[in-house]
Amino acid sequence: MVTKPSLKIENAPITLRELALNKVRQAIISGYFKAGDRLIERTLSEELGVSRTVVREVIRYLEAEGLIENQAKKGPMVALLTWETAEQIYDIRLLLEQEAAYDCARLATSKEKQALHKKLQRIGRASQQQDDIERVEASQDFYEAIFRISRHTIAWEIVQRLNSRISRLRALTLRSHERQVAGFERMSRIYSAIENGNPELAKEAVKQHLTEAAMLAKTILLSEEK
Repeated sequence: MVTKPSLKIENAPITLRELALNKVRQAIISGYFKAGDRLIERTLSEELGVSRTVVREVIRYLEAEGLIENQAKKGPMVALLTWETAEQIYDIRLLLEQEAAYDCARLATSKEKQALHKKLQRIGRASQQQDDIERVEASQDFYEAIFRISRHTIAWEIVQRLNSRISRLRALTLRSHERQVAGFERMSRIYSAIENGNPELAKEAVKQHLTEAAMLAKTILLSEEK
């Protein structure tokens, strides 16, 4: 059972739109708002404590990210996540992340490896605390570093456009009890290969990680589509 999070906005040095956007995005990724749930402006406005104008801006932004879709006569709703869509996302990740890890292992300096290790440790702490949202965000931070170190900046721009849906898939598979190897352990293997300057091993570690994650996602999503 998903614990109901507090959506109320607290004072912070960023705009209300950004705060509301982060809250609703996290609520979708965590499963608080489920696929197919209608998102009613008035209700969201009350829950978030912001104007309906802000809510409309948030909905438009998340629609562009692929987390929300507008259906005729129904209005905005949480986008359905199908295996057909997920498979394409995993295929793109596999192509781009393998090459990024390969070049990261080849190019990373000692200082960059240390910085990457700190990001891995953040994933480890989140895993111990079973904080799915923090694990998702820490994983995104870890992969961003790999793309930056490898100098694959255009590839990262492509991945960024998919990040909200990637995060949703990460959260989905993190909740599964069928993982053969924990996600943190898989990412530790990627880091170890990079640390040791072994490009081929880094590429293979990414392949193993994404192949297992894709198989899990396929099992879960196809069962939900029946």
